[in-house]
Amino acid sequence: MAPVVGGLVKLNDFRPMRKHRARPKFTGDCSKDSTCYLMAPADLATIYHFDPLFHGSPAITGKNQKIAVVEDTDLYSDQDWSNFRRIFGLDAYKSGSLATLHPEGPAGSARCKDPGVNADGDDVEAALDAEWSSAAAPDAAILVVACDNSQTIDGVQQAIQYLVDGASPGPAIISVSYGECEADNGTALNAFFNHMYQQADAEGISVFVATGDAGPEDCAPDYNPPAKYGVGVNAWASTSHNVAVGGTDFGDTFDHDNSKYWAKSTGAPWGTAKSYVPEIAWNDTCASSELTAYYGYTTSYGKKGFCNSTAAADYLKLGGGEGGPSGCASGVPSIANVVSGTCQGWPKPYYQQGLFGMPQDGVRDVPDVAMFAADGVWRHQYLLCFTDPNNYGAPCVGNPATWGQGGGGTSYATPIVAGIQALVNQKMADRQGNPNPVYYRLAAREYGDAGNSSCDSSRGTAGGKDCVFHDVTAGNDSQDCDGPYYCYRPDGKYGVMSKSDEFYQPAFKTHPGYDYPTGIGTIDAANLVNAWDW
Repeated sequence: MAPVVGGLVKLNDFRPMRKHRARPKFTGDCSKDSTCYLMAPADLATIYHFDPLFHGSPAITGKNQKIAVVEDTDLYSDQDWSNFRRIFGLDAYKSGSLATLHPEGPAGSARCKDPGVNADGDDVEAALDAEWSSAAAPDAAILVVACDNSQTIDGVQQAIQYLVDGASPGPAIISVSYGECEADNGTALNAFFNHMYQQADAEGISVFVATGDAGPEDCAPDYNPPAKYGVGVNAWASTSHNVAVGGTDFGDTFDHDNSKYWAKSTGAPWGTAKSYVPEIAWNDTCASSELTAYYGYTTSYGKKGFCNSTAAADYLKLGGGEGGPSGCASGVPSIANVVSGTCQGWPKPYYQQGLFGMPQDGVRDVPDVAMFAADGVWRHQYLLCFTDPNNYGAPCVGNPATWGQGGGGTSYATPIVAGIQALVNQKMADRQGNPNPVYYRLAAREYGDAGNSSCDSSRGTAGGKDCVFHDVTAGNDSQDCDGPYYCYRPDGKYGVMSKSDEFYQPAFKTHPGYDYPTGIGTIDAANLVNAWDW
């Protein structure tokens, strides 16, 4: 059997990590809307240009489309989703619906086991996936597809497999907010995801996967800081058959320019954004170039650098949009959690080749696209209706800024991009499979051979009106570190992640065109949908 067996799967009880960052306690007080500028669905529609689609003729709202968000738990309360839509004005879209499914497997298989509301807090993930996919496609049917964990298979993995392999045709869009780094996932399971997503693509299913929230280091157990294991990416997101979704932050607070982009709240539906807001790489740590400059330091590293100062106490953590090269899709690491030994990454797919800014590294690079995903460092984060008192939920009443949950993570960005695909599918009147070839073809047209300064996100409202992607060129996703891998630490207790141990070469910086922190950029929803048939 050896020639036809790639490896064994479904024989472990390892659990993937959800890619969500709960509302943190930073120095900026995000419990008051006077000091923070929080993302409501109306803000999403304004910033990323959904409004021309929602209010066009014909309206493009996700009608007659289905989005599956895969989970290992049921929702704590379906009413949270209904209240989210009511409070933020989405209930005006009458076709939007919610259902929870425990899908059938391949012919002859029983339905997967109903997990109920599991005890590990994943119900917050289910809530945000369902709510924010609905915010991006308010007339779509949202399917919470949930399977129970067992001793031999993770529930989220089973939910994906049953949607792809099941006896009944699966929905055209799947959003995945979980994962495990390539070096930990192992060659057999990496191959399993690759083949599963390849089959999904062949069936016309578009799969969107969160890259994660630890900068370049996905292998950090439970995101425990500082970084120790070097560069590693989410195996669930690194195949060539799925869209890997990264995260950004907004740059207006760093630029002391909040009032230009945000108005004061006047109540429901709670939107305050005036326009597109300039974006930067999402980075919560002292290795962030913006935080280092904001606190008046010349460098983030060294005894006199920001990471070794008392001012950095709140920023010694792992947090930020993940991106980097595939490094251990196959082979066996010689050091646990580290890309090493015989590890090799997935080869670079054809659609990534030749794009301006793309590393000439011969391997699959992630993310593909990004959207806002930050959790409050620069006074921006997502709002969420989540009432589970066992997991820091609270009643969704009054000002949403005072609700118990919220935060950020590529878990938010991913269902939003999945929602954008529902708008594309509605326009095209058909399922599209893997969107990456179209994304990269449009990006190549936009960036050409030398980039396109008119699409630079830093231009804000002065940017080009026809840009499909906002090219994020400010910031990095480097993290504070004390380990021997990808860590520049000339002196002092903490160093910063760097491509060199000998000198500062942050892993990784943004720049024009494709880059590791933000991929090809963030999406202008209307321009993408209107350009799709190009």
